[in-house]
Formats: sequence, C-alpha cells, structure tokens
Amino acid sequence: MAPPAGKRVKGVQVFRPFIYGTTAKPFNDTDNLRPAGVSPDHTHSWQVFVKGVEDTDIFHWLRRVQFKMHESIPNHLRTIDAESIKKDNDELLATAAGRSGAKKPQKAFVVSETGWGEFEITIKLYFDSKSSEKPQTLYHHLRLHPYGTNEAEKEAMRATGEVPAWIYEELVFNEPFEEFYKILTSGAHDKGSAPPGGKAKGGKGKGKNAAASSLSAGASKEGDVKERSAMIPLTTKPGQPFSRETEEAEIKRIREADEKVRKMIAELTESVKASEAELESLRAQNRSAVAAGTAAKDSNSSA
Repeated sequence: MAPPAGKRVKGVQVFRPFIYGTTAKPFNDTDNLRPAGVSPDHTHSWQVFVKGVEDTDIFHWLRRVQFKMHESIPNHLRTIDAESIKKDNDELLATAAGRSGAKKPQKAFVVSETGWGEFEITIKLYFDSKSSEKPQTLYHHLRLHPYGTNEAEKEAMRATGEVPAWIYEELVFNEPFEEFYKILTSGAHDKGSAPPGGKAKGGKGKGKNAAASSLSAGASKEGDVKERSAMIPLTTKPGQPFSRETEEAEIKRIREADEKVRKMIAELTESVKASEAELESLRAQNRSAVAAGTAAKDSNSSA
C-alpha cells in the first residue's frame, strides 16, 4: 500500500455502488454447448464478476479484484487487474473500428469457468494506490440451480435458461485522502461521450466531425446513469435488475412486512392480555373457593 497522499477530506463520505455475483447456465445442445476438453462431469458454464451499475466504469477507483474459488479448480486463485483490462479494451477498439459484429470491450472484473458443484467464492477488492484504503473482502455463494422463495420464482428462472445470483452493494469511503477524493468525484460524463479532457470511445476525426460524434454518442435521457458517478438508474432494464424502481419496490415490501409483523405482535399482545385476564379470573375463583372451604371448615369445627 502506498503512503497516504495529502490530507483527508474531513467530514466527507463518498459512496460508490457496484454489483457482484455469479451467472450460471447449464450446458445444452443449442446455445451453450460443452466446450472441447471440458470434463463430461461438468454440467454448467458460469461467471463470477464485479462490475458497475448498468455496466458503468469502475476501473478508475477499483484497480484489482482477486477471486478465490474452490481448490479443485485449476489456478483457483485469480487476480484481475484493471490496467490489463483497459489495455485490452484499447487494443480491441483500435482493431475493431468500423467492423460490424466486433467483440465488445470488457466492463467488468470477471472469471469464466465450468463445473458441477456449488461453493463459496471469496472476492477481494483492491483500490487505487492513492486511496490508502485497505482491501475489502466479500463472500458469494455460486448458484448453479434455480432458486427462490417459491416454485413460481424457480420456474421463472428455469424459463430464462440462466441462474443469476447478483448482489447490489455500496462502498462508503469515509474522509478519503485528497487525491483519492479527486479520483472518486472528478470526470462524471454521459455514457459514450468524451470525459473531461479526453475523447469519446471509438470517436474518430477532428473538429466538427469529432464533436458531432461525441454529441451523438453522449446524448443522454432523463434517468440515464453517468459514467464515473454514484447514480442509480430510475427504472429497471433487461439485464440490469437494480434501479430506483426496484429499490422502491423493496422498500414497499419491507414496509408491508413490517406492518404485517406489527399487526401480528398487536394480535399476540391482545391474546396474551386476554389469557392473563382469564388466568387472573381463575386465580380469583380459586382463592374464593379456598376461602369458602376454609370458612366452612371453621364453621364445622366450632359446631
């Protein structure tokens, strides 16, 4: 870890959202053939990843991710470096310019594998050297088979042919050092447009042509997420399950559950009170019966 750069920005917290998880798909004879050389025991292909919300760039603050998988997997400890990904992406853009159907740039730290069993994956996050932040560790269970709270949810997952197990997470940097604060908070721009002081991805030409290309690529709509920001989409999109919309739905679900629990507690409280009142009534009847019996015994003794 590099020595701290400058001073901390006092009284400031900066958060950055991201997604991590796995996506698994069973081998089949149509769109997911078992690759040559893969063991016949392996039933699924799967990926484990860390990426930005709506595939936004997180390589500027998250510089390296280490994935620790089951020891039965060859090279089970793998480290993915942001600089290597960016270098590959630059080479890809340079060679793929103008070609249709070209491979898309990589936007995530990802490991692709095949297998037959589920296990826990340890994910370790390393930040920019200017941050002086300690690595953070996450744990994620690889899921190969459809899951859910009921059969309907499982069947819906079976219908898609994939088993996604994605987690939305937020990292909070408390009073970051000045240099890291600049990295976190500078350079927000529309997707596809040129970052401040830079050029648009895949942009070509000079002058008006370059400006028009950048403007066209960066034309944003209300609710769009900007690169290098902490924005979250307003609505859910295919392949992008996390948004303000899903957040509101989750809040509503929690409130409804909370209301249900409160109602159950109130009903249980009333039931307990009724039982206590009944118990007290029985005790009073018992005391009266004992008192009456004692009085009758005393009366018989006097006679």
